[in-house]
Amino acid sequence: MRYLGLDLGSRSLGVSISDSTGLIASSLQTIHHQEEYDRLLLEVKKMVDELAIDAIVLGFPKNMNNTIGDKGNLSLEFQKKLESILTIPVYLQDERLTTKSATDTLIQGNVSRKKRKKVVDSVAATIILQTYLDRRNEK
Repeated sequence: MRYLGLDLGSRSLGVSISDSTGLIASSLQTIHHQEEYDRLLLEVKKMVDELAIDAIVLGFPKNMNNTIGDKGNLSLEFQKKLESILTIPVYLQDERLTTKSATDTLIQGNVSRKKRKKVVDSVAATIILQTYLDRRNEK
């Protein structure tokens, strides 16, 4: 099974992809937008079709106390819209602290601040997807 991982932000969408066995996630790209969610839906649909994606893993930002805030509600709404235009499942994955983890990883790799800004969202999407794959494969 091939998965697409998504980290939805207010200005960008980080995208990652799994290998065909569904074991390893890697960064794919970052799509910049200005809250143009309808355009993002079409771009995700195009990727799903072109890359033969079997399922999507969407980051689900929760507050540290496990409540759902505005960004969490945005992800829930995006999930519903994706499911309405796609024939594949869209799973939610808790994404608390993934952007911080992605930033820390890039800093440890001596990636410059300028380059970090360009790739941090796709690295966060990779962490979201890899977390989901690891949890799924433990079962």
